[in-house]
Formats: sequence, structure tokens, C-alpha cells
Amino acid sequence: MYKRILVATDGSKLSQQAVEHGINLADLTGAEVVALKVIPRYPQTYFEGGVALAAAEVARIEKQWQEEALVAVNAVKSAGQLREVKVKPVTVKSDLVAEAIIAAAKRNKCDLIVMASHGRRGIKRLLLGSETQQVLTHSHIPVLVLR
Repeated sequence: MYKRILVATDGSKLSQQAVEHGINLADLTGAEVVALKVIPRYPQTYFEGGVALAAAEVARIEKQWQEEALVAVNAVKSAGQLREVKVKPVTVKSDLVAEAIIAAAKRNKCDLIVMASHGRRGIKRLLLGSETQQVLTHSHIPVLVLR
């Protein structure tokens, strides 16, 4: 049924549900898993009078984010090993999370994307956006959303 499943994770408790479902589904179908964590770029100041950090400090923060991302995807790999599911850990740096997820799924020839949704509604959804909604709207690959 599925040959390669992309599991998007941010390392949160909620995304852990997506990880568990993705690994279980891969185990049942004999698929491989691509564990993806999208790392944002450090934001520049957009407002006059905003304080910009030194380049060394920005580099330190981005390195920390990269290390945290590696911990998240390697945790998926470890969970896969317990079930004898092959997991490829992948990190991508992008400010456009949904686009990065879709691009990674295409690049890795995935036939399913598994991700969690925070289920925000109303003004929170409007202000915070929904990466899951963007993936659902723009992906040509089937998407399994867990809440």
C-alpha cells in the first residue's frame, strides 16, 4: 500500500501521536519512514528600533535549533528501530514550514504525509496560522492528520 511515509514532527507531545501512528502504519504496510523536522531561520528585526542580535549570537541560536531538530528526528529513528521500521531522519531549514514538508515528501518520493494538528480555532488559528491546513490545501500527496 505505502512504500515511504513522511512523518512531520516538531518534537512536541502532540506530534508524538503522528510519530506513533506513522511508525505503526509503516510496520503494517512494510513502508519506510522519513522523519522530518523543519527548522526556522532566525527572524531579522522588521520594525524600526528593533534590536538586532550579533551574527555570532544568531549562529549560536540556529545551531541550538539544529541540534534540537536532530534530537527530534533521531527519536523517531529510535522508535522505528524498536519496531524494525527503517527511518531516515531529515532536517530542513525553511521559514515556510508547509512548503518545506511538501517539498521533502516529493524529494523523498513519499506516498503519504502524517502530521498532527493543534486544532486551533477562531482568532488563534487566524493569528497563528495552520501549517497542517496549508499542507492539506497544497499537497498532491495524501495527508493523514491526527488531533
